[in-house]
This record gives sequence, C-alpha cells and structure tokens, in this order.
Amino acid sequence: MKRVGFVFKIKKESIDEYKEHHKKVWPEMLEALKKHGWRNYSIFLKPDGTLFGYFEAEKSFDESLKGMSGEEINEKWQKFMKPYFDNINENNPDEAMIELDEVFHTD
Repeated sequence: MKRVGFVFKIKKESIDEYKEHHKKVWPEMLEALKKHGWRNYSIFLKPDGTLFGYFEAEKSFDESLKGMSGEEINEKWQKFMKPYFDNINENNPDEAMIELDEVFHTD
C-alpha cells in the first residue's frame, strides 16, 4: 500500500457547490475508484479553496491514475468538476494532480 498526498485549488466562489457535489459522488465513480485501488480516500479543504487529497494506493499513484483514465465515468466526472478548479489550464482535474513527497509518517 502506498500513501499518496496531492494538492489542488478550487475557485473560492465555488466552494459550497464543490462540497455539495462531494456529498453525493456518483456511485459508479465510487465503484471505479475502488476498482483501481483508491482506498481510504479523503479530501480536505482550506477556506481559500486549497484542497489536500489523500488516499492509499494498492500499487502506486501512477497506476491508480492510469486505471481511472480508462473509465468512462471518470471522464464524465472530471468534465463535470473541471469548472470548479483554478489554474489547471486545459487539463482535467485528475491530469493536473501532482504527487507530494511523504516526509514523515507514524503508525
């Protein structure tokens, strides 16, 4: 199991809508995440729109992203969520993810 952390930023004016959509993530999307090894997945939000994501990958961050890239439901979700994100250019949100280096962990 690989612990993965990443950071994003959403538009501050979109925070409430973004949070509402994550209260009811599509069941097919949740199934796809599970299928491709996204375990214990959490997203945390700062008041300025900065998001910190964390999940435990069965293999690696790259393998988890690669698996999701082949899922039609993921493409739909990414296009649906794209307007909420800040500074991702033409990319879908998941294409703009940058893995953070883990520098400390305790059990």
